Amino acid sequence: MGKLDPRIDVYISKAEAFAQEPLKHLRQLIHSTCPGVEETIKWNMPFFMSHGKILCHIASFKKHMVMGFWKAKELKDPYGILQMDNKTAMGNIGKISSMQDLPKDEHLASLLRDAYTINKEA
Repeated sequence: MGKLDPRIDVYISKAEAFAQEPLKHLRQLIHSTCPGVEETIKWNMPFFMSHGKILCHIASFKKHMVMGFWKAKELKDPYGILQMDNKTAMGNIGKISSMQDLPKDEHLASLLRDAYTINKEA
């Protein structure tokens, strides 16, 4: 697992109850998919860095949470997960209010691997 930031633990513990499980799940998925990823807080929300560049972020709000990819427009999206209009939520995979709203792990992992490779090659 990459570098953990204890501020992310605090962020998750203070999130609304519905968001805590998805936040923990996404955090684990990001670390298990992207070796050496580092965590930080930027703009008061958890960000994940690879190769010195932003990979993605997660954020929680009163009634939903989000996940966004920093270079979403460059990602291959064979599963049609990404929402590029940002009209429904700040992230790229829509509003998440439960674990059932998350795309399949293997689909998210595909996007994460692509984003990781883009950061590595940039």
